[in-house]
Amino acid sequence: MTGNKEAYFYLASSLEKIFPDTECVKKNDQHTISIFKGELPAFLLVYGSSSNYDGDRKRFAEGFTYEIKGSPSPVRVRDVELVPSAFPCYEQTDEWYLKSQPGLFPDLLCPRETNFVRLIPGQTRSLWIDFLDTSAIVPGTYQVDILIYGKDEKEPYQILTVNLNVLDKVLSEQTLIHTEWFHADCLADYYHIPVFSEKHWEIMEAQIALAGKELGINMLLTPIFTPPLDTAVGGERTTVQLIDIVQDADGSYKFDWSRLKRWCDLCLRNGIKYLEIPHLFTQWGAKAAPKIVVTVDGKNIKKFGWHTPALDSSYQSFLKQFLPELQSKLIEFGYDRDHVFFHISDEPGMDCLESYKAARESVKESLKGWQVVDALSEYSFYEKGIVQHPIVSSNHISVFLKNKVPQPWVYYCCGQSVTVPNRFFAMPSWRNRIMGVLMYLHGIKGFLHWGFNFYNSQYSISHIDPFFNTHASYAFPSGDAFLVYPGPDEKPMSSIRAQVQREALDDLNALTTLESVVGRERVVALIMENAEEPFDFEHYPHLADYILHLRERMAEIFIQEEQKY
Repeated sequence: MTGNKEAYFYLASSLEKIFPDTECVKKNDQHTISIFKGELPAFLLVYGSSSNYDGDRKRFAEGFTYEIKGSPSPVRVRDVELVPSAFPCYEQTDEWYLKSQPGLFPDLLCPRETNFVRLIPGQTRSLWIDFLDTSAIVPGTYQVDILIYGKDEKEPYQILTVNLNVLDKVLSEQTLIHTEWFHADCLADYYHIPVFSEKHWEIMEAQIALAGKELGINMLLTPIFTPPLDTAVGGERTTVQLIDIVQDADGSYKFDWSRLKRWCDLCLRNGIKYLEIPHLFTQWGAKAAPKIVVTVDGKNIKKFGWHTPALDSSYQSFLKQFLPELQSKLIEFGYDRDHVFFHISDEPGMDCLESYKAARESVKESLKGWQVVDALSEYSFYEKGIVQHPIVSSNHISVFLKNKVPQPWVYYCCGQSVTVPNRFFAMPSWRNRIMGVLMYLHGIKGFLHWGFNFYNSQYSISHIDPFFNTHASYAFPSGDAFLVYPGPDEKPMSSIRAQVQREALDDLNALTTLESVVGRERVVALIMENAEEPFDFEHYPHLADYILHLRERMAEIFIQEEQKY
């Protein structure tokens, strides 16, 4: 605190993380945001009081109310709630972490029911305010006032102003393919409901709608069988298998595709353009088959799983019948080979190059003409032609970019914790949002992250409460395992990290929009105005102001270009 004996209110950019002990050093009464139509801009209303404020104690004895006037679009206001982290980072960090000690971190965004806000003595808190449905706004600059009222007062105690500058062009459609692994089993486990019950479908659709309609996620991991991800060797996750399978006496298989059809329909109506098929072999080595439940002689059995070697003849025979029929049904249900991605095994290392290669070869003919991608770090897998379309970790992508690998994909997870961008609780939000600029600059085709809603401990040994255990039981720094929270009303609740990542995608699409007007060369020059070479995933501006200034300069250049005609 500053020692002032009063309540205080000010505006901050969406790139600020406001902790309870954030000092009110600079009071901003005004804030400017420039956007293309269709973006989802946001800002913070920061509020607080000293622990011993006197002058305004009566006025704000219980709290304050706010009123928002002049917005050209609907406004959404959410509380930024604190979430515990007992494991915010690994031992090795860098200088661009906000904190390294356990504590409470601002992350969860909770919907508000009223415009009354309680002041907490001695603490600074914030409201996340965003402008919805901006695509239909008439271009222009709008003065949006936030009026703060004390108890029973009709005249505002303070007026804060956001200048929303809406440019006369619609944001370019997102071309980046973006997947955040969706864990259908975690929703059934968290809410204690049967898998694929009507309630499960409702809850899944609510999270998928948030992902596809707001958060810029347009590819979804589709559990045709239980994905073999983050599962202890010999262990298993709750079965989520969209396709019922029956094996006849002659050894052939029959498939019930009705749930897959329902899944595809759900995805199509919620903005999911691509489907991601779970890995055909187990993680970290492709040594076994995934868990697949089959009905044999009227009984459901785990026909395949850890007990099944990857090249086992019975599993290979199953795949030869299953994959062609699956592909035919996917096309029938609206997802052709340009909109479906298959996987072999996740994150293979050099120690399992041969097993991965053998697994890949075993399904080569069945996957011919279909897109196959896998997350990895070793360039040798690409160089040897074993993986033709790698999804590369951000701290290893430089060699792939240097060698001009076409249409590169990138991912990060817990391992990308030093130097490169990420979205841990303990990191500043600019480290999340800079990804938009980086992906534009380097022509990134796709981005993958493994944790949209992973509510398990590492290796899925136990289920966790994500409102308390934010680190998968001390396995991954808080902020890695999930992006959204399962709400008490069975609706998802978003996070600062999810919304800032959406802003990063808006940056990417805005740069593409500006490129359509002034050309790529000028846009790249603009990006480099306040940056130094090299500008890559390990070297980039470490300031929120860089991104905010870039967006204002983009608006200036667009307006200058517009005035020529």
